[in-house]
Amino acid sequence: MEDKNLIVGIETSDDAAVYKINDEMAAIQTLDFFTPVVDDPYTFGQIAAANSISDVYAMGGKPTVALNIVCFPNCLSIDVLGEILRGGADKVIEAGAVVIGGHTVEDDEPKYGLSVMGIVHPNKILKNFGSKVGEDVIITKPLGTGIINTSIKGGMASKKAYDEAVKVMATLNKYASEIIANYNISACTDITGFGLMGHGYEMAEASGVTFKLYKDKIPYIKEAKEYAEIGLVPAGAYNNRKHIEGKFEFRDTPEWMKDILFDPQTSGGLLVTCSKEESSKIIEELSKLELPSSIIGEVVTKQEEGYIIVE
Repeated sequence: MEDKNLIVGIETSDDAAVYKINDEMAAIQTLDFFTPVVDDPYTFGQIAAANSISDVYAMGGKPTVALNIVCFPNCLSIDVLGEILRGGADKVIEAGAVVIGGHTVEDDEPKYGLSVMGIVHPNKILKNFGSKVGEDVIITKPLGTGIINTSIKGGMASKKAYDEAVKVMATLNKYASEIIANYNISACTDITGFGLMGHGYEMAEASGVTFKLYKDKIPYIKEAKEYAEIGLVPAGAYNNRKHIEGKFEFRDTPEWMKDILFDPQTSGGLLVTCSKEESSKIIEELSKLELPSSIIGEVVTKQEEGYIIVE
């Protein structure tokens, strides 16, 4: 479908749609929901809401209103649903938005998320393309939540790994977004189901460049390495790798790191490209937040080896 006011559609697999309302305002629209990644219903609600809202931040916007999306079995106590919705509502409030209702259907397995609308100035939209040669690549959260979640489901995750993963997933990208908004960002996306490699590929391919990433600079939850080494890797990581086969190259990269790079993230951080002059200033500000951020690579001219090279 085409519309003269549709500024961002599905053409470049961007994070959300953006529709121009007038010369001063555009609406961002996004939707996401999934099955529980942790047992505690309140925590699940927080994580699912943070994940749903993230797309608005990835577009440079401010969330305004949200609608609950719920699938819930009648064999579970309604109190469980209440805790899920309470967790989501608290995270929406933290984002500065409001929940205005939603829709619920009966289903065999619980599912929860949000349809979120945000606002942004038409001239300040962040897109997942536009990266320029010579820029730095920044990540604002550590990787590994998919591997940790797999370990949690298998009953093998330590309390430390669980707590760290929950902290990463439940933290809004609001705070990183507010920092990068003060700089000239050429491209931005959030790292979710396709992992760093998948979302990085989308950015690089749409920009006509290659991302050269340095494996020693990429932050990850410490225990993710241990769990990856013993095979606690979600199937989605292998699907992600197959999806962009032939579009990347690994150089002296251990298998556990490859798994982390393809690991599907829940409520992952922002992936940003900007000038080298500004990247160090951004990292200095991001370092004040509770989660590790890092300059993980640079943008180079398109290479024959692929759109992403890890060395």
